[in-house]
Amino acid sequence: MAGTDDSNRASKPEEKDTPVEADADSDEEEFHDARFPADEEASLLKEAQDIKAEANQLFSAGCYDQAISCYDRALASCPNYLDYDIAVIRSNIAATYLKLEDWKSATDSATMAIERLDKVIPPAAEKKDQSDSKAADTQANDAVIELSGDGDEAEEKELQRLKDQDEQRTNVLRIRAKALMRRAKAKSETGGWASLQGAAEDYQALAAMENLPAGDRRIVQRALLELPDRIKEAREKEMGEMMSKLKGLGNGILKPFGLSTDNFNFVQDPNTGGYSMNFQS
Repeated sequence: MAGTDDSNRASKPEEKDTPVEADADSDEEEFHDARFPADEEASLLKEAQDIKAEANQLFSAGCYDQAISCYDRALASCPNYLDYDIAVIRSNIAATYLKLEDWKSATDSATMAIERLDKVIPPAAEKKDQSDSKAADTQANDAVIELSGDGDEAEEKELQRLKDQDEQRTNVLRIRAKALMRRAKAKSETGGWASLQGAAEDYQALAAMENLPAGDRRIVQRALLELPDRIKEAREKEMGEMMSKLKGLGNGILKPFGLSTDNFNFVQDPNTGGYSMNFQS
């Protein structure tokens, strides 16, 4: 479905072996860790996925406001600790806000999606997995996979665990790429020095991802070529506006002393972009 994510989901994170401590850091953390019984969790997740499918149809029909309301209902139904499923919905919401050209809401929604994915697979672990995968590819012909446990049943369980782990990583990488693309687009459209710099950082992260589709990779490469000039222009504009405001403030302060900012010479350092000030009578 164009613009939104499909319904494939990563393997459910393993449940914690220990109960939630009574002295947790915050009520929010306690709520996040609290889990429904398995049958109730499955029922709530199915309800959320059904509502999300309805929202996807509204998105495809161009009913973006209704789609966002529907995605919000899906979020309300989904257990809050299912970080991957929450991330998918948040990423879809970001895509919808892009259609509405609500750049700030798109940025916020994509950021929330990325933060949820970070809980499933932290970025540091993700980079390590990619590095390990490259190393494994070079040794594929000689590699021998050792399985823990004894007997066919234990080996089958271990193989399934490895398969689920690999599927989870693939899904997380896929949704992370979508969310980063959407956030980078939103920041780029927002404009301004800080937003454009943030867009460049997102595009740089995307350029390092191996799973990026060819079409998205072309968009990333083009953006990385265009953004430096836009960032420089935005920085100079904002610095000029700031200096103008400071000059007005300074004139108000200096006026009682018979001085003005014209008595001070501001010189910009071409290397750092900063300014130095010299007094002149």
